[in-house]
Amino acid sequence: MTDNRALLKNKKRIVIKIGSSSLAHKETGRLDLNKVEILVRQLTDLRNQGKEVILVSSGAVMVGRSTLGLRKGSGDVSEKQACAAVGQARLMLIYQKLFSEYNQICGQVLLTKNTMLDNLNRFNAKNTFNELLSLGVIPIVNENDTIATYELEPLAVFGDNDRLSAVVAALVEADLLILLSDIDGLYTDDPHTNSKAEFIDTVTHLDEHLRGMGKKSTGSSVGTGGMATKLSAAEIATSAGCDMVIANGSDFHNIHRIINGEKVGTLFLEERKDEFYILSLLEHMDDA
Repeated sequence: MTDNRALLKNKKRIVIKIGSSSLAHKETGRLDLNKVEILVRQLTDLRNQGKEVILVSSGAVMVGRSTLGLRKGSGDVSEKQACAAVGQARLMLIYQKLFSEYNQICGQVLLTKNTMLDNLNRFNAKNTFNELLSLGVIPIVNENDTIATYELEPLAVFGDNDRLSAVVAALVEADLLILLSDIDGLYTDDPHTNSKAEFIDTVTHLDEHLRGMGKKSTGSSVGTGGMATKLSAAEIATSAGCDMVIANGSDFHNIHRIINGEKVGTLFLEERKDEFYILSLLEHMDDA
C-alpha cells in the first residue's frame, strides 16, 4: 500500500498559503513578529534543501489597519484598499528584512483574477514565476486588493487567498500546496460547534458529500476564508495535479512536519484534469 504522506518528501515545487489569523496576535490583531520569523526560517530551509517555494501571504489589510491606527474595519471598500496599500508595503518590508538575515531573496507578485483568465497575462505570469524560481527567489504573492473589488471589477477578484494559492499552484505546476489556517484540517462537521465532529486524514476524491461539509464561515476575526473556500481551493489544486494539505497555522513548524511525511492536517490527493476544466473552475469561482 502506498504511503502518500511519505511521498511528500519528494515534492520539489511547493506553494504555501498563510492566513491572516496565523500571522496575528489573537489579543490585538497585530502582526506576530516571532511567528513571522519562524515562517521565514522554515521557508529558507526548504530552499536550502533545493526545493522551490512560493509564499501566498495574507495580512496586508490587517497590517495596514494597525499601522493607520484603525481598530475595526468599517466595511468600506476604499478603507480596505487604503489599508492594503499601506499594509502591503509594510508587510513586504518586514519579509525582506527577515529573509535577508538568512541571505534569502524574496520578491513581490500581486495578481488579479483577470491575470489568470487572460491567456497572454497568464502566460506572462507563469514565465515570471518560473524565472524568479530559477533565480532562487521566493515569490511572495497576494491579490492586488488596491484595485480588485467586486464593485469595480466583478470578474477581477479571487475573494480570498485560499483559492488564489490554488490558482498559483496550478499556474506554476506545483507538486504540493499547503494551506495554513486556524483549523487542523477537514472534519465531518465544524469542530468549533460540534464536539463529535470527526477528523478526516486523507481525501482521495473530492465529491459532493465532502463539498457539502464546507461552512461559509471562519472562526477568526481577521481571516476571510472558511472551509468552503478551502474545498474550492482543493478542487482547483488537485485538478491541476497538485497534492494539497490543510493544516493548522498556529505552529509554522508544521510546514516541515508535513514535508517530512508526518500526519499533520488533511491530505488531498491529486486528481489531474485538463486545463479547460481548471479554467472553468476559475471562471465560476465567485459562485462557490
